[in-house]
Amino acid sequence: MATPQAMAPVDSKPDSKPPVGRKDMYKAFAASLTGTALEFYDFAVYSAAAAIVFPLIFFPASDPVTGTLLAFSTYAVGYISRPVGGIIFGRLGDEIGRKKILVITLMLIGVATFLIGLLPTYDNIGVIAPAILVFLRFAQGVGVGGEWGGAVLLSSEFGDPNKRGFWASAAQIGPPAGNLMANGALAVLTLTLSEEDFLSFGWRIAFLISALLVAFGLWIRLKLEDTPIFKAMEARGDKPKAPIREVLATQRRPLIAAMLSRIGPDVLYAMCTVFTLTYGIQELGFDRGQVLVAVMVGSALQLFTMPLAGAISDRINRRLVYAVAAVGAAVWAYLFFIILAGRSPVMLIVGIVLGLLCHSFMYGPQAAFVVEQFSPRLRSTGSSLAYTFAGIIGGAIAPFMFTLLLSTYHSWVPVAIYLSVACLLTLVGLALGRDSNVAEDEAYLQTGQATAELVESK
Repeated sequence: MATPQAMAPVDSKPDSKPPVGRKDMYKAFAASLTGTALEFYDFAVYSAAAAIVFPLIFFPASDPVTGTLLAFSTYAVGYISRPVGGIIFGRLGDEIGRKKILVITLMLIGVATFLIGLLPTYDNIGVIAPAILVFLRFAQGVGVGGEWGGAVLLSSEFGDPNKRGFWASAAQIGPPAGNLMANGALAVLTLTLSEEDFLSFGWRIAFLISALLVAFGLWIRLKLEDTPIFKAMEARGDKPKAPIREVLATQRRPLIAAMLSRIGPDVLYAMCTVFTLTYGIQELGFDRGQVLVAVMVGSALQLFTMPLAGAISDRINRRLVYAVAAVGAAVWAYLFFIILAGRSPVMLIVGIVLGLLCHSFMYGPQAAFVVEQFSPRLRSTGSSLAYTFAGIIGGAIAPFMFTLLLSTYHSWVPVAIYLSVACLLTLVGLALGRDSNVAEDEAYLQTGQATAELVESK
């Protein structure tokens, strides 16, 4: 296994050319961005509803903390099921192609989200309601688990490998874009409907309109061809026969590095966009609309800061950019709660914006860092496994743990310590990882093209 020192730096071949035309690169960027944005809209609308709606209509309890913990447990199911999607669709991405799995995952999460919007409440059908909710949440997680790896490879393998940080950031913009649309829809519904109407039927509208969004995403993705790297794999006859086994046997250090690198960003994002909804409303007395607006402002800025962070990581060592942001997030964890003590809506916005800025400079370069840990023929499998399994350790349990720590110790300090430890694990992952090897991609594409031309000439 190659060590970080043995790898060529990202700018080792500054004169390399992208494998396809610029028009195809932009199409792939758009397909990656719109698809993940639509899927994360579905996922984010559930996350927001788990904080402000589901404790009341699916998990009624005399103790509001218990209801919130149960709702966040179903939130965690969406992360726990991601490895199922990563295992199934990650390996298929290396076997049958990146494009095909992206169409399937988009349909899966779209149908699950639409059905949640039609689900009867606890008062209507009793415990069957939360049971079905958990099942549909599981299906959402399977879809997202298979989506991320394919979307990242779609944009990064069409783009210039020397600018992988920027091109791969297309998939990373999806979560804040989806979160922005989801919280925007919930904010509009909250402001235009009474509390009773919102809890009765208003929240369902945000789930049901996902059908239109998913249809749009499918239309874009079906127009694309597969990536040049996968075509080279086909031309060379180099598709792996047992990609999961091969990753576990030959790519253990890259897998661990990629997994650990994801924990800090996941936990930070959960605090900024999920836990803050509960903490801001229940502990600090903010209106629901105030917290949603703060999250929306931070998410809107991420649409610009994430590709910027990816582009900067192409010019400066990617791991260094990532590490500085991780240290910044660990410090922010304490400053955030201090500035919120004044209960100022303006400072709430400032705190969330700063937290999501730190997140951008980790999450923006993250896609490129993760895929660069694996050889081209195993990228879909390796990236998907790292993404999904890290999600369990990071984002899955974070809102639950935040709520549990706060209710147990009645202090924000343990919550801040929890985030700091997550960022420390990310720093360990970055130290174990390697820098980009552009020559690896170029050699793969050149031999694949030569093989295809030889076959065609015969």
